[in-house]
Amino acid sequence: MFVALRQKGLNVVCQIPLKVKFRGVIVGDFYADMLVENKVLLELKSVSRIMPEHKAQVINYLKAIGIEVGLLINFGNAKLEYNRLHK
Repeated sequence: MFVALRQKGLNVVCQIPLKVKFRGVIVGDFYADMLVENKVLLELKSVSRIMPEHKAQVINYLKAIGIEVGLLINFGNAKLEYNRLHK
């Protein structure tokens, strides 16, 4: 995915380090998969189905980065599954 986005001329950064907070306290250091054009966060999964905790993960990443829109993309099924999420 990274290569295809770059070939389209998009600015893509991978493995963005984040400090995630819970109730104002940093609870850990995490890495978001991709940030495209400093506007859209992409979180990639390969699971049998998207779970609520995957959506919560993306929303927490959006808050940590200060980005409004994220895509949670699951490649774990025969049919691509995705969710557009907002902080």
